[in-house]
Parts: sequence; structure tokens; C-alpha cells
Amino acid sequence: MLTNDGTAVEKRKQGFRAVPLEVMQALDLPPFEHKLTKSGANSLIWDVLRRKNVVLTPEEWVRQHVVHYLTGYLGYPRGLLSLERGHAYNQRRKRTDICAFGPGGAPLLLVECKATSVPITAAVAHQAATYNQTIAAPLLLLTNGLQHYCWLVDFAQKTNQRLAEIPAYTEALTIIS
Repeated sequence: MLTNDGTAVEKRKQGFRAVPLEVMQALDLPPFEHKLTKSGANSLIWDVLRRKNVVLTPEEWVRQHVVHYLTGYLGYPRGLLSLERGHAYNQRRKRTDICAFGPGGAPLLLVECKATSVPITAAVAHQAATYNQTIAAPLLLLTNGLQHYCWLVDFAQKTNQRLAEIPAYTEALTIIS
């Protein structure tokens, strides 16, 4: 099974390459107005949150769609989203794809993005749940751009409740209070 849980730098070292936009798959997320450039053989996409061009990989294509969906359709404030934020787990450095924060700065939604070719399996859910042990976001979203699974995590009761849809920001705030 393919896994895409490394950082962009690690992916390039492992031979992952940018993919031209024309071979990017249509996703089950609204399209957005993207800005592409080229750097040598690589296609780059403008990241509105990091304010820079990043290598366009299949996973990055999904990540950028999710960011635009969260901000443009679900009302998540751009200033409260973080991409590829580092955190420590078992004395190892890991990176989360997207983390949305509440108004007080506490994690609200942790998003794990995969390329469309990577199915959302129990192993992917385990990876995200493992990351969430240190982040403690009450909402967890797994997506490959075609399938989306969102859970409400109750750390006190040690339970997860699958949600029918990804909650809008204001709804997410009321769900967790």
C-alpha cells in the first residue's frame, strides 16, 4: 500500500515527483481558482496559507482543495488554519496536513489528506488517530479528495462518533462546547 505521510522534502528524497495539473484528478470537492507556475520540471501551486508556491503533488492537490473548501464554503478563518505543522510523537517529528483552531487557539479540527490513489483505510485512520493523541483535536477528518470521513472524538469517554458531513466552523464550535 502507498503511504504519503512524510513531509514534502522527504517525499522528494524518496522519488515522489510533482505531477502536471492536466493529470490531476477531479475531486469530490468544489473547484477553486488555483495559480500554477513551473520550476524546472516541477509544477508549483500557490498556497494561500503559507503564502508561497509549493510542489504540486497528488496529495498537495487534495490539501489545497480542502483548504479552499474549509475557508470558502465552511467558514473556517484562514488565520486559524495551519498546514504541515510539526509535532512530536514518540520522540519523532511528525507533520499534520491541516489543523484548524478555535478562537482561543485550541485545536478544533485535524485533517489528514491523502492522494486520490490512496484509499482511506483503517491504517490511515490509525495514523490520524495517533497524531491526534498529541494534538487533541475534537474533530478528525480523513480525505483523499474522493472519500471524506469526519469524526467527533470524545477523549474523556474514549469514543468516536462518525459525522454525516464536515461541520461548518460555527457548527464545529457548538458541537464541541
